[in-house]
Amino acid sequence: MSEMDTGFSIRKTTRDDLPTLLKIESEVSPFPWSARQFGESIDDHDGCVLLKGKRVIGYLFYQQVLDQAELLNIAVRPSFQGEGLGSLLLNMCMDTLRDTTVQLHLEVRASNFTAIGLYLRAGFKQIGQRRAYYRSEMGREDALLMAYNFLENGAVSV
Repeated sequence: MSEMDTGFSIRKTTRDDLPTLLKIESEVSPFPWSARQFGESIDDHDGCVLLKGKRVIGYLFYQQVLDQAELLNIAVRPSFQGEGLGSLLLNMCMDTLRDTTVQLHLEVRASNFTAIGLYLRAGFKQIGQRRAYYRSEMGREDALLMAYNFLENGAVSV
């Protein structure tokens, strides 16, 4: 577990986190991941939870294949949003991948301006778009494809 000066800590996700992850996801996503999706991510991908004391307040999952990685899901409890904790989780993930990854990819709802701002501030660039990718209350919504290039940012040498 990683301890931070602010009373926050980060540790690897476990199956015991599943009920809390589902609760947070239902609070932040109009179409939340299922218990099955979280279970598969806990078992098959890299994930961590952000804690304030012993309380899980956020999480992040990513998948790395060779020198490429994909951010699968990131969320922070609504009552803790706006405090830079999403950036904290994202930066931790990027620091973990920095020496072994060429690009970190993600998809984000075109209407999720808060997340898009987070990714742009972290150095991601939009590299494409998937039309009508996400379900939405109005039918379908586009996904923006974004990537962070570690080579361009001087992080990795392959």
